[in-house]
Amino acid sequence: ILVLGPLLARHGSAEVSLPGGCAIGSRPVTVHLNGLQALGAEIRLEDGFVKARAQRLRGASIVMEMVSVTGTENLLMAATLAEGHTRIENAAREPEVVDLARMLNAMGARINGAGTSVIEVEGVDSLHGCEHQILPDRIETGTYLVAAAMTGGDVFLRRTDPRLLDSVLAKLREAGAELYEDGDGIRLRMQQRPRAVDIRTAPYPAFPTDMQAQFMALDAIAEGSAKITETIFENRFMHVSELQRLGARIDSDGKTAVVRGVPRLQGAPVMATDLRASACLVLAGLVAEGETLIDRIYHLDRGYEVIEEKLGALGADIRRVRNQSGKAA
Repeated sequence: ILVLGPLLARHGSAEVSLPGGCAIGSRPVTVHLNGLQALGAEIRLEDGFVKARAQRLRGASIVMEMVSVTGTENLLMAATLAEGHTRIENAAREPEVVDLARMLNAMGARINGAGTSVIEVEGVDSLHGCEHQILPDRIETGTYLVAAAMTGGDVFLRRTDPRLLDSVLAKLREAGAELYEDGDGIRLRMQQRPRAVDIRTAPYPAFPTDMQAQFMALDAIAEGSAKITETIFENRFMHVSELQRLGARIDSDGKTAVVRGVPRLQGAPVMATDLRASACLVLAGLVAEGETLIDRIYHLDRGYEVIEEKLGALGADIRRVRNQSGKAA
């Protein structure tokens, strides 16, 4: 869906399939489509495809009905080549939106306000090439930091940006981790059993929903009890039942889960249901006694590059194997 806006703005027509991704709840594309229609696009939904046409998009004032990172990015790219002025209100403030705006400006766009809830775009006729260094993946960084905190490790992560992780680092400190920031690096040391920490997800700069599952794994072996509240997606506790198979004590009801930490988990076969749930199970497997087999790790590969090699280099006993059907597990 993210290519719909730029293709439409550049070529006057576009046809893309409706998005899939993780089955973690409703991800309506209406915020994308309504915004593009406000810019003058004609849109039809046919046979699982979005078909859009517009001779030339026109600037408009758009109030997004919900905060959406990809929705903001799609409209931002479309508005860059639209005729006239576009104002996007209730825009996502995530660092990835800011980074996209920075790159587009380097290509000749005229964008102001990225990183705030109101973005102003003055359309241009064309863009040119540029060189741009993309942001480090803050969720990958956070995942490895939680892995170190759960295992009592001492790791230094290079080529990251601590400024993107304020809410995550605050929770790790609350859990008892020692953190040292050094330029583009973060060092974490954990010399005790983690303390349970409450989590409430919300749009940036609050705690990211993409780190909720990893912290649930941490809370599962922590000292004390924690309450985890998921406010972004309505179906993002599918990892609960799999953590319970490993011995975790978790009670979930709607958007809230209560985790009562146990001294240890026990390895067992589990199944990944989505990207961050699979990462959560890997972290739980690192601290569980015995062997943990995680099936359907194709979810994991959507967001982590050779995670088994990176964790293995830190001393984890982890490897990729084939299950009975011949698929990676």
